[in-house]
Amino acid sequence: MVEELVVAGVAVASGAAVYAMAAAKVIKQYERGVVLRLGRLRSQVRAPGFTMIVPIVDRLHKVNMQIVTMPVPAQDGITRDNVTVRVDAVIYFKVVDAADAVVQVEDYRFAVSQMAQTSLRSIIGKSDLDDLLSNREKLNQGLELMIDSPAMGWGVQIDRVEIKDVSLPEAMKRSMARQAEADRERRARVINADAELQASKKLAAAAGVMSAQPAALQLRLLQTVVAVAAEKNSTLVLPFPVELLRFLERAQQPGQQQPAQQPAAEQPAQVTKGEQEEPPAVEAGSGEPSSGEIEAGSAEPPAVESGAEKVPEAETAPGTAADPAPVELPLPPAA
Repeated sequence: MVEELVVAGVAVASGAAVYAMAAAKVIKQYERGVVLRLGRLRSQVRAPGFTMIVPIVDRLHKVNMQIVTMPVPAQDGITRDNVTVRVDAVIYFKVVDAADAVVQVEDYRFAVSQMAQTSLRSIIGKSDLDDLLSNREKLNQGLELMIDSPAMGWGVQIDRVEIKDVSLPEAMKRSMARQAEADRERRARVINADAELQASKKLAAAAGVMSAQPAALQLRLLQTVVAVAAEKNSTLVLPFPVELLRFLERAQQPGQQQPAQQPAAEQPAQVTKGEQEEPPAVEAGSGEPSSGEIEAGSAEPPAVESGAEKVPEAETAPGTAADPAPVELPLPPAA
C-alpha cells in the first residue's frame, strides 16, 4: 500500500513538474507576449519577465519590439522624364502594438517589405531624375508617408526610409558628365567676363587720373619696364608714347618767343628785282586813270585799251616799290 502511494506521489510530482515546465514562460525585455486561449485573444499583453500560461489551452506569441532594419530590394523603374533607373532603399520600423501585429497581419515583416517595394516604384515614376539625385530628403519623407499609412493598422510604425543608391545607364552617365563640363565652362567664362568688366572700370578710372597729369603715364611706363626687365631673360621692345611727345612739346612752348604778325593792311608791298608793276587798264574817254594794285611775278602786263596806240610799261628801279605813274593818253577826235 505504501509503495503504491509512493508511486502515485512520484507520478503526481512528475506530472506537476511537466505541467509547470509547460506552463512557465520567460519573456525577454525587448519582447511582449500575446496569449491566445482556445484561439481567442487575451486582452492582457504579457510584460517582460516570468509568466505562466495554461498548457494546451493557451498559446503564447512573442513579438519583438526592437527597431528592425530591412533592406528594400533594388527596383527598376522609369522616371517622369523617361530615364530608366535602378533604385534601392532601406527601411527602419518597429512594432508598437504587439496584439495587432499578431492578429491583423499574417507576417508583418513580409507585409512591410512588399509595401516598401511598391511604394518605391511609385515614387520613381512620380519623380524626375534630378529629384532622385539631389532632392532625396523630400522623396524619403514621401516614401515614409506612403508606407506608414497602411502599416499603422498592423501595429507597425515606420521610423525612417532612406534611398540608398540610384544606378544610371552608362549613356546617361556620359551625358551628365558632358552637361556638368559645359556648365563649369559656362561659369568660368562668366567669371572671366566679370573680371574683364571690373578691370576695364579700374583702367578707365586710372586713365581719367592719368589724363590730368600726363607725366603719370610716363611713370607708369617706366614701372612696367622695370617689372619686365627684372627677369633679364627676354628682349624688350619699348613703344614710344605719343603723349610723351605732346608733353615735351608743351614744355618747350614757354621758352620760345614767336614774332607778332602785323596786319595785312599795314605791311608795305615789296617788289623784288625782275618783277614788274602792271598799270591798271584805262578806258578811252575817261578823264583821269584810276590807280590799281601791283601784282608781283606777272610776266606780261595787261594791254591798255585806247583808240590810238598801246601804252608801254612803266619800269621801276630794282629793289624799290613805287606807285605807277599816271599815263596820259590822247583823246579821240570828237564826232
